[in-house]
Amino acid sequence: MKASVGRYGIWSLGLRSEDPARRGELAEAAAELEELGFGAVWLGGSSGVEHAVPLLGATSRLVVATGIQSIWQYEAAETAARFDALETSHPGRFLLGLGVSHARLTDRYRRPYSAMVEYLDALDAAGVPAESRVLAALGPKMLELSRDRAAGAHPYLVTPEHTTLARGILGDAPLLAPEAKVVLDTDPERARATARQALALYLTLPNYTNMFLRFGFTEDDLTNGGSDQLIDALFAWGDEQRIRERIEAFHAAGADHVALQLVDDGPRDALPRAAWRRLAELLR
Repeated sequence: MKASVGRYGIWSLGLRSEDPARRGELAEAAAELEELGFGAVWLGGSSGVEHAVPLLGATSRLVVATGIQSIWQYEAAETAARFDALETSHPGRFLLGLGVSHARLTDRYRRPYSAMVEYLDALDAAGVPAESRVLAALGPKMLELSRDRAAGAHPYLVTPEHTTLARGILGDAPLLAPEAKVVLDTDPERARATARQALALYLTLPNYTNMFLRFGFTEDDLTNGGSDQLIDALFAWGDEQRIRERIEAFHAAGADHVALQLVDDGPRDALPRAAWRRLAELLR
């Protein structure tokens, strides 16, 4: 899977839609991303296997991954059946990203680690191979599970320092594909304001704020939308060289693949195709 996903991918809420009227738009966007050289697209939000169908049908090489499917929202048996159908029609091109979400986002949240183990057990029994799935992993226990029961990890909203930790736990073989946020803006005040708007929700979720504290940030860094230090650690912004260097810092820290999320002041479910073209150009 490492070779298939390549060095860069696109993470997008906009590529996940249940509106039949958007299928053509999504297919066209996916085809262009493949042409631009991205190896994978990650369907943001709690995406399911079914959301990958129109994108896989419109492309020939692109890997489509869920980033992330909530184990509370989709039963394992349903997921396995849909995976089997998709693997039959598009072998080796779908990556099942799984996560435990957050307590405030689902009333089913309980014993997240044990629940993930049970879910993986059910997928194993249904024949879904470990090499076709990755886990949303932030802490050591889930990273170890990513190493032992999946193809690797897809950590979200992390820094290169977290990538170093993750690689140390995973070892060399598993896929490490962190998500990284990019703001194509050279104005510091405006770029940080855009970043803070995107970060607001995550500052209410203990899974993330506890991680930030473990990596040396303070409670003060988490107030008022996030300190400049926190924003600059989590978002690549500035001129092309600065953005390129920030993205490459993840590779230097041990990432195999970086899933890039374009952040701007538009709707979160938009398809920023012009910005994706700019990003592809600066990565060449």
